[in-house]
Amino acid sequence: MPTPIALTIAGSDSSGGAGIQADLKTFAACGVYGASVITALTAQNTQGVSGIHQVPAEFVTAQIDAVFGDLAVGAVKIGMVAQREVIDAIVAGLARWVPKHVVLDPVMVATSGDRLLAPEAIAALRTTLIPRADIITPNLPEAAALLDEAMAVSEAEIESQGHRLLALGCKAVLIKGGHGHGAESIDYLITREKVIALPAPRIATPNTHGTGCTLSSAIAAGLAKGDDMETAVRVAKAYVTSAIAAADRFTVGHGHGPVHHFHGFY
Repeated sequence: MPTPIALTIAGSDSSGGAGIQADLKTFAACGVYGASVITALTAQNTQGVSGIHQVPAEFVTAQIDAVFGDLAVGAVKIGMVAQREVIDAIVAGLARWVPKHVVLDPVMVATSGDRLLAPEAIAALRTTLIPRADIITPNLPEAAALLDEAMAVSEAEIESQGHRLLALGCKAVLIKGGHGHGAESIDYLITREKVIALPAPRIATPNTHGTGCTLSSAIAAGLAKGDDMETAVRVAKAYVTSAIAAADRFTVGHGHGPVHHFHGFY
């Protein structure tokens, strides 16, 4: 049986809780071999981002071609892409190698509130990268930013924004409810055929660093293993909920600590 392989194309988090590091931990925890293409280096910790060093687009291309030229990649997760040139390089790489599954997490703002995506890159994200995605996984503020609208506050508004995001060309949208209110955190999986509400208990913890990266990577892991989209999303949601619930077993940093990616192992 071939080894399931997932590739993350994202930024590095020097504190290990988000970005490439969270993605690779998630792949491993979900039983998938992980490869990586680094788009940016960040100097960050649990309290915020203090610096970003962009990787040149031509080197992003070199990493993509090196991975796809040798590894049988089953799914791609795309995270932090802060520059137009890097987005263009990724789009060209996807066109060249045509991976079976693409999961796009439109990372615009870090958990700490630091903006990670240059405004001029948002248009490229909308028009060139989103149409190549099988699923995009924005949180409520990111969904609003992609549409230049106010943040949705009701289920009807969330569904409406989801359908407008589908119109940008992706096959499915998962709008995450972590920024909402109430006893439950409800994510909405929206396709052209249906809307599925995915509730989970809202867990009171400051340790939520990297939750978005982790969720999108868990979806990619499921797709790499052959799950259909709904199954991959449901399993990923359950995994992330458990990782958040176990986050307080860690004492890491003085701000928003990481989730516990390996909660099932120790």
